[in-house]
Amino acid sequence: MTVSDQNHLEKYVQDALKDSYNPTNINKAAMDIKIKSIGIIGAGTMGGGIAMNFANIGIPVKLIETNSNHLQKGIEQIHFNYQRSADRGRFPQQEVTERMSRITGSVSIEDLRDCDLIIEAVFEDIEIKKGIFLKLNKIAKLDCIVASNTSGLDINEIAGVTDRPGNVIGLHFFSPANVMKLVEVVQGKLTNPKVVQRCMELAKKIGKIPVLVGVCEGFVGNRILWVRQMQAIRLLKVGVTPWDIDKALNQFGFKMGPFQMSDLAGLDLGWSKGLKTNNPIKDALCEAGRRGQKTSKGYYDYDSNRNASPSEETEKIIKGITKVKKVTMSPEEIIETCIYPMINEAVKILDENKIQRPSDIDVVWLFGYGWPKDKGGPMFYGDKIGSQKVLKKLEELSLVDSSISISKLLYETASNGADFLKIETGGLIPT
Repeated sequence: MTVSDQNHLEKYVQDALKDSYNPTNINKAAMDIKIKSIGIIGAGTMGGGIAMNFANIGIPVKLIETNSNHLQKGIEQIHFNYQRSADRGRFPQQEVTERMSRITGSVSIEDLRDCDLIIEAVFEDIEIKKGIFLKLNKIAKLDCIVASNTSGLDINEIAGVTDRPGNVIGLHFFSPANVMKLVEVVQGKLTNPKVVQRCMELAKKIGKIPVLVGVCEGFVGNRILWVRQMQAIRLLKVGVTPWDIDKALNQFGFKMGPFQMSDLAGLDLGWSKGLKTNNPIKDALCEAGRRGQKTSKGYYDYDSNRNASPSEETEKIIKGITKVKKVTMSPEEIIETCIYPMINEAVKILDENKIQRPSDIDVVWLFGYGWPKDKGGPMFYGDKIGSQKVLKKLEELSLVDSSISISKLLYETASNGADFLKIETGGLIPT
């Protein structure tokens, strides 16, 4: 990359960040919602991390759990995180005590009555979340903002169990929430614009990068991620190895490829013994006790230091399911197969008005999913490749993969020889 290209990229990212803070369809003159106290339901990894963000800037937090053991574990983990930061010299030892003093725990949801903002951060199950929002509807004060930390569930359905849908919003923090910068601010069909603007401002105040998104399965980041994952699994089924796929995406610039990421997260997420999911390879690996880094074997084998190496057992399991021989595919072909469908999905999101501008998609992927900084995000990268080349490859892929549905907006963009970053959808329209 030349110095000129580097300067252009850096300016693009800085401009994209500035834009992401500014919703285009919000009345900024009508901001009268004060947030002086926070309630968080769930003291696990996400809830605890979210709590730290607010305690860091002096806002008191009430942390709720179902029982005292879970609550104590959560508070101990928060203290451990703060102490580790102090030991590394990030702030004085006194700050550990001061920040911890701003977090109080309880096993009673009733203790959230006086909170200005309540964030639900429990297991990703919509019925569980709806049950919590039903309870909050009875106890939260009328002007309280009630948010869900869901990573992709329907905010409109959750809001529908309350009599105050205008106060309901999604705040999708990324794990670990005390470290990761991105927050997807999810505007529901009836979310009050003042609530949206206040949450955007609050996210910025706690040092996050907020991006306003609309309601759809997976929102923006996960929706695009799932497309990449589908392509990676399809490549397994035609004989490409997990390590060849990961290596290609590592070469592209991702620190972790799809199967490295799966092993880190745990293959048994959303799986239980005997369950048949839409990924029979993962099911078979889990049944064989290969559940990721935590069991020292998943797609890869791991040594005592969690260094990964290709697994012969995994190869045998995959071959037993796919009935195909191992094949070699070039890194370039793997990258095109995994990345171009992501660009297509991003254009669909723009066409559906689920995000305000193309650069917001790049912000999501740069700061939430580890997109390589030298490639600027899916939309920026798509323009470097060219919309016509992207379309041609997608047409080839669609012949062998019926799940690929090419966006009409992509066809229009390519036919005009236009840039993805110049797509205008008129701003977010909640539906």
